[in-house]
Amino acid sequence: MGPVQVCGWVTAPRVCRCPARESRHDDANRSASETVVVQMTAQPSREPAARPEDLGRFFLERANAGDVEGLVALYEPDAVLAFPPGRIAAGQGEIREVYRNFLASRPVLSSAGQRPPLRNGDLALTSTRLPGGGATVEIARRQPDGTWLWAVDQPALLP
Repeated sequence: MGPVQVCGWVTAPRVCRCPARESRHDDANRSASETVVVQMTAQPSREPAARPEDLGRFFLERANAGDVEGLVALYEPDAVLAFPPGRIAAGQGEIREVYRNFLASRPVLSSAGQRPPLRNGDLALTSTRLPGGGATVEIARRQPDGTWLWAVDQPALLP
């Protein structure tokens, strides 16, 4: 059983430390009048990228939701990310740390539109125009199951 939600607070299975009521909710302590425990999934459902152009859309959705693990799931295990500028994050562990730090300030991201992907077999060059100018450039690779993941990500090229 994954985390549960009571009074809007998500925590370990069947237990809630509700900040509004400063009380503990579990089977032994819950009265009949209390809120019913709602089962939540441990992680949100994340649709895989069926096309390379899905990756940019998923990136914006997940970044704006603060979903670090959802962002990491867009990358191959040994992918490289050139972010922040001047640094290279190699592998999902380093990419996770980059996005954990980046999303800590809760930025709101948008795009000025995606370019159509340029495909060559199991590789695709993807690019998103940035609202203030510039663009992102990524190399996506088709996975054995037919989904797409980024292998290389350069998120901030100048115009």
